Amino acid sequence: MNELLNKTLSQIVTENYQAARVFEKYGLDFCCKGKRPLNEAVVEKQINASQLLEELNSAITLPNTASNFNQMSLTELAEYIVRVYHTYVKLNMPQTLSYVLRVASKHGDRYPHMKDVYMLYAELKEEMDQHMMKEEKVLFPRIKLLEIAKENVNSLEFLTGPIGVMEHEHDNAGTIMQKIRELTNNYEAPETACTTHRLALSALEAFEHDLHQHVHLENNILFPRAIELYKNLNDAVLN
Repeated sequence: MNELLNKTLSQIVTENYQAARVFEKYGLDFCCKGKRPLNEAVVEKQINASQLLEELNSAITLPNTASNFNQMSLTELAEYIVRVYHTYVKLNMPQTLSYVLRVASKHGDRYPHMKDVYMLYAELKEEMDQHMMKEEKVLFPRIKLLEIAKENVNSLEFLTGPIGVMEHEHDNAGTIMQKIRELTNNYEAPETACTTHRLALSALEAFEHDLHQHVHLENNILFPRAIELYKNLNDAVLN
């Protein structure tokens, strides 16, 4: 199991998706910061490596659901992301934002940090709306076209241009949620928190977990596979 320490977080989750829940438990970002080796992340977070490895070992012995993602065509994976993760964002972000707004409006004097949480999450919602639209209207159709055409499509910039934008926006979304996590003390509800306050924190935490899975599928599986397909098609044309 010690060999896991030398693998990156994203590599571990890609090979076995069950590891994701362990990383979430320890606050290890396997999507936006997934290119770090596990040993670096453990030191940074001051985590007991032996305990973490034991839990990872237990998790990855379960049936691996990641293989389904790796076996999907690029078109199937893009459509899955839209159907599952984009739908989740579109349905849940407005409701979560309304919870946070209610807490910030009614209890902002007692919990001033919730005003900051509202501003951050409102900013993120606006960015996510634009982000998903760009994926659905620009990037994902290009990926599907590349797979269907089975030939060299324009240039590599045809993919890497929008992919670079999406990855930058993923990083920004992760940074915003990290700030919210810090402001809310890891989404811990104060003893005097009302029901709406507790709902807001629970919904924010659930959103962050969903975001990590969402970004992981794109950054670490869909995008690299699309670039690899382009290069393979280009090599075939040249040869």
